Amino acid sequence: MEALLVDELPTGEEWQYEPKWDGFRCLAFRDGSKIDLMSKAGKPLARYFPDVVATIGSLGARRFVVDGEIVVPDGDTLSFDELLLRIHPAASRVKKLAEEHPAAFVAFDLLVDARGKSLVEKPFAERREALERWYATAVPDGAPVWLSPAARSMTVVKRWFRSVGGGLDGVVAKRLDLPYESGERAMRKMKQMRTADCIVGGFRYASNAKIVGSLLLGLYDDDGLLNHVGFCSNMKAAEREKLTPKLEKLIRKPGFTGQAPGGPSRWSTERSAQWEPLAPKLVVEVQYDHFSGGRFRHGTSFQRWRPDKDPSQCTMEQVAQEGRSALKLL
Repeated sequence: MEALLVDELPTGEEWQYEPKWDGFRCLAFRDGSKIDLMSKAGKPLARYFPDVVATIGSLGARRFVVDGEIVVPDGDTLSFDELLLRIHPAASRVKKLAEEHPAAFVAFDLLVDARGKSLVEKPFAERREALERWYATAVPDGAPVWLSPAARSMTVVKRWFRSVGGGLDGVVAKRLDLPYESGERAMRKMKQMRTADCIVGGFRYASNAKIVGSLLLGLYDDDGLLNHVGFCSNMKAAEREKLTPKLEKLIRKPGFTGQAPGGPSRWSTERSAQWEPLAPKLVVEVQYDHFSGGRFRHGTSFQRWRPDKDPSQCTMEQVAQEGRSALKLL
Protein backbone atom coordinates (compact mmCIF):
# COMPACT_ATOMS: atom_id res chain seq x y z
CA MET A 1 0.00 0.00 0.00
CA GLU A 2 1.43 3.35 -1.01
CA ALA A 3 0.97 7.00 -0.08
CA LEU A 4 -0.15 10.05 -2.05
CA LEU A 5 1.91 13.20 -1.50
CA VAL A 6 -0.23 16.07 -0.18
CA ASP A 7 0.40 19.64 0.98
CA GLU A 8 -1.78 19.25 4.05
CA LEU A 9 -2.56 16.25 6.23
CA PRO A 10 -6.19 15.11 6.45
CA THR A 11 -7.87 15.41 9.83
CA GLY A 12 -10.65 13.53 11.57
CA GLU A 13 -11.23 10.59 13.89
CA GLU A 14 -10.75 8.11 11.03
CA TRP A 15 -7.05 9.02 10.58
CA GLN A 16 -3.90 7.86 12.37
CA TYR A 17 -0.52 9.55 11.94
CA GLU A 18 3.00 8.09 11.92
CA PRO A 19 6.48 9.47 11.21
CA LYS A 20 7.72 9.09 7.62
CA TRP A 21 10.95 7.12 8.00
CA ASP A 22 14.05 7.90 6.01
CA GLY A 23 14.80 4.42 4.71
CA PHE A 24 13.85 1.66 2.27
CA ARG A 25 10.24 0.46 2.38
CA CYS A 26 10.27 -3.29 2.96
CA LEU A 27 7.93 -6.25 3.41
CA ALA A 28 9.55 -8.87 5.66
CA PHE A 29 8.32 -12.45 5.19
CA ARG A 30 9.07 -15.34 7.54
CA ASP A 31 7.90 -18.93 7.24
CA GLY A 32 10.00 -20.99 9.62
CA SER A 33 13.60 -20.84 8.43
CA LYS A 34 12.65 -19.19 5.12
CA ILE A 35 13.02 -15.40 5.24
CA ASP A 36 12.52 -12.91 2.41
CA LEU A 37 12.75 -9.14 2.22
CA MET A 38 10.94 -7.37 -0.63
CA SER A 39 11.06 -3.74 -1.72
CA LYS A 40 8.06 -1.58 -2.58
CA ALA A 41 8.77 -2.30 -6.25
CA GLY A 42 8.77 -6.07 -5.62
CA LYS A 43 12.56 -6.42 -5.80
CA PRO A 44 14.45 -8.77 -3.42
CA LEU A 45 16.42 -7.00 -0.70
CA ALA A 46 17.73 -9.89 1.40
CA ARG A 47 21.15 -10.08 -0.28
CA TYR A 48 21.79 -6.41 0.54
CA PHE A 49 20.68 -6.67 4.16
CA PRO A 50 21.93 -9.97 5.65
CA ASP A 51 21.86 -8.31 9.06
CA VAL A 52 18.11 -7.65 8.76
CA VAL A 53 17.57 -11.24 7.61
CA ALA A 54 19.39 -12.44 10.72
CA THR A 55 17.33 -10.12 12.90
CA ILE A 56 14.04 -11.33 11.44
CA GLY A 57 15.21 -14.91 11.99
CA SER A 58 15.89 -14.19 15.66
CA LEU A 59 12.34 -13.07 16.48
CA GLY A 60 10.04 -15.14 18.65
CA ALA A 61 7.34 -15.66 16.00
CA ARG A 62 8.16 -18.18 13.27
CA ARG A 63 5.56 -17.11 10.76
CA PHE A 64 4.47 -13.60 9.80
CA VAL A 65 4.49 -10.86 7.18
CA VAL A 66 5.26 -7.37 8.45
CA ASP A 67 5.36 -4.08 6.54
CA GLY A 68 7.98 -1.56 7.54
CA GLU A 69 11.13 0.35 6.72
CA ILE A 70 14.80 -0.61 6.70
CA VAL A 71 16.92 2.17 8.20
CA VAL A 72 20.61 2.51 9.07
CA PRO A 73 21.38 4.24 12.38
CA ASP A 74 24.65 6.17 12.40
CA GLY A 75 25.28 7.38 15.91
CA ASP A 76 22.22 9.35 16.98
CA THR A 77 20.85 9.85 13.47
CA LEU A 78 19.68 7.86 10.46
CA SER A 79 22.01 7.73 7.45
CA PHE A 80 20.42 7.39 4.03
CA ASP A 81 23.89 7.49 2.47
CA GLU A 82 24.91 4.32 4.36
CA LEU A 83 21.65 2.75 3.24
CA LEU A 84 22.39 3.48 -0.42
CA LEU A 85 25.88 1.98 -0.14
CA ARG A 86 24.29 -1.40 0.63
CA ILE A 87 22.99 -1.73 -2.94
CA HIS A 88 26.30 -3.19 -4.08
CA PRO A 89 26.96 -6.24 -6.28
CA ALA A 90 29.80 -7.63 -4.12
CA ALA A 91 28.64 -9.76 -1.19
CA SER A 92 31.94 -9.14 0.62
CA ARG A 93 31.36 -5.38 0.44
CA VAL A 94 27.79 -5.74 1.71
CA LYS A 95 29.01 -7.92 4.60
CA LYS A 96 31.61 -5.33 5.57
CA LEU A 97 29.08 -2.50 5.48
CA ALA A 98 26.60 -4.54 7.54
CA GLU A 99 29.26 -5.08 10.19
CA GLU A 100 30.27 -1.41 10.27
CA HIS A 101 26.76 0.08 10.15
CA PRO A 102 24.10 -2.54 11.02
CA ALA A 103 20.62 -1.84 9.72
CA ALA A 104 17.41 -1.87 11.74
CA PHE A 105 13.76 -2.48 10.89
CA VAL A 106 10.88 -0.14 11.79
CA ALA A 107 7.57 -2.04 11.81
CA PHE A 108 4.29 -0.25 11.06
CA ASP A 109 1.80 -2.82 9.74
CA LEU A 110 1.14 -6.55 10.21
CA LEU A 111 -0.26 -8.43 7.19
CA VAL A 112 0.03 -12.04 8.43
CA ASP A 113 0.09 -12.85 12.14
CA ALA A 114 2.14 -15.44 14.02
CA ARG A 115 -0.56 -18.09 13.46
CA GLY A 116 -0.31 -17.60 9.69
CA LYS A 117 -3.65 -15.77 9.48
CA SER A 118 -3.93 -13.07 6.80
CA LEU A 119 -4.97 -9.66 8.13
CA VAL A 120 -5.02 -7.75 4.84
CA GLU A 121 -8.83 -7.58 4.75
CA LYS A 122 -9.02 -6.29 8.32
CA PRO A 123 -9.31 -2.54 8.94
CA PHE A 124 -6.05 -0.84 9.84
CA ALA A 125 -7.21 -0.21 13.42
CA GLU A 126 -7.33 -3.99 13.98
CA ARG A 127 -4.03 -4.54 12.16
CA ARG A 128 -2.33 -1.95 14.35
CA GLU A 129 -3.59 -3.64 17.51
CA ALA A 130 -2.37 -6.99 16.15
CA LEU A 131 1.00 -5.42 15.31
CA GLU A 132 1.41 -4.13 18.87
CA ARG A 133 0.60 -7.58 20.30
CA TRP A 134 3.00 -9.23 17.83
CA TYR A 135 5.74 -6.75 18.74
CA ALA A 136 5.27 -7.28 22.48
CA THR A 137 5.58 -11.06 22.22
CA ALA A 138 7.90 -11.61 19.23
CA VAL A 139 10.58 -8.93 19.55
CA PRO A 140 13.13 -9.48 22.34
CA ASP A 141 14.59 -6.53 24.25
CA GLY A 142 17.50 -4.95 22.44
CA ALA A 143 16.64 -6.36 19.02
CA PRO A 144 17.04 -3.78 16.19
CA VAL A 145 13.33 -3.93 15.40
CA TRP A 146 11.32 -0.88 16.40
CA LEU A 147 7.60 -0.22 16.55
CA SER A 148 6.76 2.97 14.68
CA PRO A 149 5.06 5.54 16.94
CA ALA A 150 1.47 6.37 16.14
CA ALA A 151 -0.84 9.24 17.08
CA ARG A 152 -4.42 10.25 16.42
CA SER A 153 -3.95 13.87 17.40
CA MET A 154 -2.53 16.66 15.25
CA THR A 155 -1.19 18.16 18.46
CA VAL A 156 1.19 15.22 18.74
CA VAL A 157 2.14 15.54 15.05
CA LYS A 158 3.03 19.21 15.53
CA ARG A 159 5.12 18.22 18.56
CA TRP A 160 7.03 15.74 16.36
CA PHE A 161 7.89 18.49 13.89
CA ARG A 162 8.97 20.84 16.69
CA SER A 163 11.08 18.32 18.61
CA VAL A 164 12.75 16.59 15.68
CA GLY A 165 12.86 19.37 13.10
CA GLY A 166 14.82 18.46 9.99
CA GLY A 167 15.43 14.95 11.28
CA LEU A 168 11.80 14.13 10.53
CA ASP A 169 11.32 13.25 6.88
CA GLY A 170 7.58 13.86 7.10
CA VAL A 171 4.33 12.36 8.38
CA VAL A 172 2.09 9.63 6.95
CA ALA A 173 -1.69 9.55 7.55
CA LYS A 174 -3.54 6.21 7.43
CA ARG A 175 -7.27 5.53 7.44
CA LEU A 176 -8.19 3.38 10.43
CA ASP A 177 -11.19 1.83 8.67
CA LEU A 178 -9.47 0.64 5.46
CA PRO A 179 -8.09 -2.82 4.61
CA TYR A 180 -4.56 -3.17 3.25
CA GLU A 181 -4.97 -1.98 -0.34
CA SER A 182 -1.84 -3.25 -2.05
CA GLY A 183 -0.71 -1.06 -4.96
CA GLU A 184 -3.15 1.72 -4.07
CA ARG A 185 -2.20 5.18 -2.82
CA ALA A 186 -4.61 4.89 0.09
CA MET A 187 -2.33 6.64 2.57
CA ARG A 188 -1.40 10.32 2.60
CA LYS A 189 2.08 11.72 3.20
CA MET A 190 3.27 15.23 3.87
CA LYS A 191 6.98 15.83 3.57
CA GLN A 192 8.96 18.18 5.78
CA MET A 193 9.75 21.03 3.38
CA ARG A 194 12.15 23.81 4.30
CA THR A 195 13.92 26.68 2.56
CA ALA A 196 17.54 27.86 2.51
CA ASP A 197 19.37 30.80 0.98
CA CYS A 198 22.29 29.57 -1.13
CA ILE A 199 25.07 31.11 -3.18
CA VAL A 200 25.10 30.22 -6.88
CA GLY A 201 28.71 29.03 -7.06
CA GLY A 202 28.48 27.71 -10.60
CA PHE A 203 26.17 26.42 -13.30
CA ARG A 204 25.93 23.75 -15.97
CA TYR A 205 24.81 24.34 -19.53
CA ALA A 206 21.84 22.34 -20.78
CA SER A 207 22.80 19.16 -22.65
CA ASN A 208 21.23 20.31 -25.92
CA ALA A 209 21.74 24.09 -25.96
CA LYS A 210 24.11 26.83 -24.84
CA ILE A 211 21.76 28.01 -22.12
CA VAL A 212 21.86 27.39 -18.40
CA GLY A 213 20.61 23.94 -17.43
CA SER A 214 21.05 23.99 -13.66
CA LEU A 215 22.34 26.23 -10.90
CA LEU A 216 24.99 24.78 -8.58
CA LEU A 217 24.33 25.76 -4.98
CA GLY A 218 26.81 26.49 -2.21
CA LEU A 219 26.91 27.17 1.52
CA TYR A 220 29.80 28.46 3.63
CA ASP A 221 31.16 26.22 6.39
CA ASP A 222 32.74 27.33 9.69
CA ASP A 223 36.13 27.73 7.96
CA GLY A 224 34.71 30.14 5.41
CA LEU A 225 34.91 27.61 2.57
CA LEU A 226 32.11 27.54 0.01
CA ASN A 227 30.89 23.94 -0.37
CA HIS A 228 28.77 22.58 -3.18
CA VAL A 229 25.55 21.29 -1.60
CA GLY A 230 23.19 20.62 -4.51
CA PHE A 231 21.52 22.00 -7.60
CA CYS A 232 18.38 23.70 -8.84
CA SER A 233 16.92 23.28 -12.33
CA ASN A 234 13.19 24.10 -12.22
CA MET A 235 13.40 27.22 -14.40
CA LYS A 236 11.30 28.02 -17.44
CA ALA A 237 12.96 28.18 -20.87
CA ALA A 238 12.45 31.95 -21.20
CA GLU A 239 14.04 32.50 -17.77
CA ARG A 240 17.02 30.36 -18.72
CA GLU A 241 17.68 32.43 -21.86
CA LYS A 242 17.64 35.70 -19.91
CA LEU A 243 19.74 34.27 -17.09
CA THR A 244 22.49 32.73 -19.22
CA PRO A 245 24.31 35.97 -20.26
CA LYS A 246 24.06 37.27 -16.70
CA LEU A 247 25.77 34.16 -15.37
CA GLU A 248 28.37 34.12 -18.12
CA LYS A 249 29.52 37.62 -17.06
CA LEU A 250 30.23 36.22 -13.58
CA ILE A 251 32.28 33.20 -14.68
CA ARG A 252 35.37 33.21 -12.50
CA LYS A 253 37.45 30.50 -10.85
CA PRO A 254 37.37 28.77 -8.44
CA GLY A 255 33.63 29.02 -7.80
CA PHE A 256 33.64 26.59 -4.88
CA THR A 257 36.55 26.78 -2.44
CA GLY A 258 35.59 23.71 -0.43
CA GLN A 259 33.68 20.66 -1.66
CA ALA A 260 33.28 21.11 -5.41
CA PRO A 261 31.01 19.46 -8.03
CA GLY A 262 32.34 16.54 -10.01
CA GLY A 263 34.14 14.70 -7.25
CA PRO A 264 34.14 10.89 -7.40
CA SER A 265 30.99 9.31 -6.03
CA ARG A 266 28.43 6.67 -6.86
CA TRP A 267 26.21 9.42 -8.32
CA SER A 268 28.85 10.90 -10.65
CA THR A 269 28.16 10.99 -14.38
CA GLU A 270 30.25 12.11 -17.33
CA ARG A 271 28.71 15.57 -17.08
CA SER A 272 29.44 15.92 -13.34
CA ALA A 273 32.81 17.57 -14.01
CA GLN A 274 31.45 19.89 -16.71
CA TRP A 275 30.46 23.09 -14.96
CA GLU A 276 31.24 26.80 -15.01
CA PRO A 277 32.54 28.45 -11.81
CA LEU A 278 31.03 31.75 -10.73
CA ALA A 279 32.05 34.61 -8.49
CA PRO A 280 30.03 34.29 -5.25
CA LYS A 281 27.67 37.17 -5.96
CA LEU A 282 24.20 35.71 -6.53
CA VAL A 283 21.96 34.41 -3.75
CA VAL A 284 18.91 32.25 -4.41
CA GLU A 285 16.25 30.90 -2.03
CA VAL A 286 15.40 27.25 -2.64
CA GLN A 287 12.98 24.80 -1.11
CA TYR A 288 14.23 21.34 -0.14
CA ASP A 289 12.95 18.24 1.59
CA HIS A 290 16.09 16.66 3.03
CA PHE A 291 19.73 17.51 3.72
CA SER A 292 22.24 14.79 4.63
CA GLY A 293 25.87 13.97 4.00
CA GLY A 294 26.63 17.64 3.35
CA ARG A 295 24.17 18.06 0.47
CA PHE A 296 20.52 18.37 -0.47
CA ARG A 297 19.32 14.81 -1.08
CA HIS A 298 17.25 15.65 -4.15
CA GLY A 299 17.14 18.57 -6.54
CA THR A 300 15.81 21.69 -4.85
CA SER A 301 12.97 23.91 -6.02
CA PHE A 302 13.76 27.49 -7.04
CA GLN A 303 11.75 30.01 -4.99
CA ARG A 304 13.22 33.48 -5.68
CA TRP A 305 16.37 35.51 -6.07
CA ARG A 306 17.60 37.26 -2.91
CA PRO A 307 19.44 40.46 -3.95
CA ASP A 308 18.83 41.73 -0.42
CA LYS A 309 20.85 38.89 1.09
CA ASP A 310 24.59 39.21 1.65
CA PRO A 311 26.37 36.09 0.32
CA SER A 312 28.31 35.80 3.60
CA GLN A 313 25.01 34.97 5.33
CA CYS A 314 24.60 31.78 3.28
CA THR A 315 26.03 29.38 5.85
CA MET A 316 25.57 25.78 6.91
CA GLU A 317 23.82 27.04 10.05
CA GLN A 318 20.61 27.14 8.00
CA VAL A 319 20.58 23.35 7.81
CA ALA A 320 21.89 22.74 11.34
CA GLN A 321 18.49 21.35 12.35
CA GLU A 322 19.16 18.44 10.02
CA GLY A 323 21.52 17.05 12.64
CA ARG A 324 18.53 16.24 14.84
CA SER A 325 17.22 12.71 14.57
CA ALA A 326 13.84 11.02 14.28
CA LEU A 327 15.31 8.24 16.44
CA LYS A 328 14.27 10.23 19.49
CA LEU A 329 10.65 9.43 18.62
CA LEU A 330 11.23 5.69 19.17
